[in-house]
Amino acid sequence: MNTETQQLPNSTLILVFGILSIVGCCCWGVVGLIFGIVALVMSKKAIETYNANPGIYSGYDNVKTGRILAIIGIILSVLVLLANLVMIVLYGFDGIEEMQREMIEQYGG
Repeated sequence: MNTETQQLPNSTLILVFGILSIVGCCCWGVVGLIFGIVALVMSKKAIETYNANPGIYSGYDNVKTGRILAIIGIILSVLVLLANLVMIVLYGFDGIEEMQREMIEQYGG
């Protein structure tokens, strides 16, 4: 009987993309959304691979953690994206730039 296990394909990459989806939500929400969706798609394939033959693969914990982080990242990214869209609709780009200038003058020195 072969007791050696092999790393589940893309398990580390899924974890990294899950982390990047949370960090990426700060970039108007778009970057986080992209990384989160990619991580979810990759984790779905990895889970199917693992479930087909769980005895030969390791790294399933990375896939589960990456999937959870991707879901959190997607939720945060959608919230940030919606907040930014509301700001654009209410104030427009010029209004946002003016608010940024006022904040820099007030807090930046």
